[in-house]
Amino acid sequence: MKFEVPKEIKEIGNSLQKVGYEAYLVGGCVRDLILNIEPKDWDVATNAKPEEIQKLFPDSVYENQFGTVAVKTESEDPKLKIVEITTFRLEGKYSDKRHPDEIKFAKTIEEDLSRRDFTINALAINLSGDGEVIDPYGGGEDLKNKILRTVGNPEERLTEDALRLMRAVRFATEFDLQIEFETRRAILKHAGLLETIAKERVRDELIKIILTPRAAQGIILLEELDLLRYVVSELREGLGVGQNKHHIYTVFEHNVRALDYTARKNYSLLVRIASLLHDVGKPKVKAGDGPDSTFYNHEVVGAKMTLKILDNLRFPKDFTEKVAHLVRHHLFYYNVDEVTPAGVRRFLKRVGPESMDDLFKVREADRIGSGVPKAVPYKLRHLQFMLEKVKNDPISPKMLKVSGEDVMEIAQIQPGPKVGYILNVLLEEAIEDPKLNERAILEKRVHELAELAVEKLKKLSEKAKEAKDEAQGGIEEEMKKKYYVK
Repeated sequence: MKFEVPKEIKEIGNSLQKVGYEAYLVGGCVRDLILNIEPKDWDVATNAKPEEIQKLFPDSVYENQFGTVAVKTESEDPKLKIVEITTFRLEGKYSDKRHPDEIKFAKTIEEDLSRRDFTINALAINLSGDGEVIDPYGGGEDLKNKILRTVGNPEERLTEDALRLMRAVRFATEFDLQIEFETRRAILKHAGLLETIAKERVRDELIKIILTPRAAQGIILLEELDLLRYVVSELREGLGVGQNKHHIYTVFEHNVRALDYTARKNYSLLVRIASLLHDVGKPKVKAGDGPDSTFYNHEVVGAKMTLKILDNLRFPKDFTEKVAHLVRHHLFYYNVDEVTPAGVRRFLKRVGPESMDDLFKVREADRIGSGVPKAVPYKLRHLQFMLEKVKNDPISPKMLKVSGEDVMEIAQIQPGPKVGYILNVLLEEAIEDPKLNERAILEKRVHELAELAVEKLKKLSEKAKEAKDEAQGGIEEEMKKKYYVK
């Protein structure tokens, strides 16, 4: 079988072979080539020692204990600018279930492949020119038959590095493989070892699962293999939790179906995770049972849970807060005849223009995950139209045609809380009627407000800040009660 190998890799292979060393493509890139998938990276294995590799490739870095030298190339392709060349190696015991206690250099490619995790990754291609595939453990056949199995004894291989428990799910999900029986049984037996793994490593594997087209199947497989409790245990609280007359699936099924929609639409990681977690708070607030059960404030509880879940998995703070924001605001009510333009402006202010597109995608996922046929019904399309219509109207102090400095100059007052109080009142009035956001009108209003006592002005400001848009206010409260979804 002929494979398309980049010239940079061929040149590295030739450089090694010219001076008597062996050179092979190994691991994931070989698997991907066999599957006709463009490799994410290219790894080379050789019997040359690290110092010998560096002599051949002076523009390189060797700063690890695993025999891997990072060689710089002149390629314009980001995936080929740095190529890792690793000396054939064997690994000792993994006392901490994470790292090998010692690394020993091996003599042959077959010995090197024997230490790998799964047969589909224990493959090599000889770079000598004939493109021979080295496959001592039947990985090629397993790929053909869509089977995932470990190299050698499953219990030994999975307990060496407990992250392999999650990697099994990731590979099965990404390549649509069935996990072989003994491998599956070993995962179930040793699932608890996942607790020994650094949260950052677990997070990275979870991200890779969620970014696959079959992300929903990956979450289900994590649960089937008893791994989900060590990754996002809060999702499991929705197992078997029925909903009301407006849902045909349990909370867990609904969340996973919402994720499935976003994966099929190839939405961002942010939207996928927000969709998976959007109803995570429901089990904690459920009242009653059957068709009239309620889930009051589940979006508020869910947002708090989301912060904790993602912080525990060491997601970046900014990303975590964005996901929680979407979970907090995913439940909004809009009726063409009941919500005014001012209400739409307040909704835009509350959610933020930068989050609106993602929020609508989460809402789509919520709807499809509930079993309804349309992701974007007329009401949502109309809301999108209204948002577009009011997008240039004032929704923040920065959009007012007077600034804090202007207020101080017009009212002849010093910096202090009073300036902020006046701006809050001006903004609320402009949200209600954008025509008031004119310099002359605002200047006159600043004079009027400046005459008020600070305490009275403070009360007006607080009242303005508390004003709710109809998508969150009284109309919404009544509709939520009617549909049991508050």
